[in-house]
Amino acid sequence: MFTIDDFEPEGVVIDAGEFPTNPKALRWLDGVAKIICCDGAADEFIGRGYMPWRIVGDCDSVSRSVRERYADIIRRNPDQETNDQTKAVEYLYGKGILKIAILGATGRREDHTIGNISLLIEYLKRGIEARIYTDYGVFIPIEGDCEIHCRPGSQISIFNFGADGMKSEGLVYPIRDFDSWWQGTLNECRSGSFRIRARGYYLLFLNY
Repeated sequence: MFTIDDFEPEGVVIDAGEFPTNPKALRWLDGVAKIICCDGAADEFIGRGYMPWRIVGDCDSVSRSVRERYADIIRRNPDQETNDQTKAVEYLYGKGILKIAILGATGRREDHTIGNISLLIEYLKRGIEARIYTDYGVFIPIEGDCEIHCRPGSQISIFNFGADGMKSEGLVYPIRDFDSWWQGTLNECRSGSFRIRARGYYLLFLNY
């Protein structure tokens, strides 16, 4: 069993979406040493008074002043087959860091938001435990069975990525093998925990 709050990342990735304001997301900026900015997020992140450990990306979105001043921590990756979030995650992966919190993955560009969220499943398939924290909740990729402790009435959505045999205990609405993303949205925890049984991959969104 796990909760929203028991995750302890070893690295943080800052995307170029909307910068979070919720303390549940911002707490990682004080407690984790290895913070990577995607290059499009670097100017705002530094402008807010933070200091990244690394800046990673193709460097087409970072200002010249930041490129010059922080050249020693920039790691350019020109690969156009992956987005900057994945480049940052792969950089941490190359350093042996497998538990990662991602901030700023949503907002500003809805197409980027969908892509960033769906990539959590691809990371999990490689053994990387990454979660996206927003101002409203957390996206958690899951393979197989899980049991989650949460407050009664917590709002939950489930997005299926090919899992089958899906069943639940402790949710207001029973689940099944959804074939469309909308079908698993807007569920609710009835008591202090819920359980999902499944074979394969799916994504949970837990509202704070």
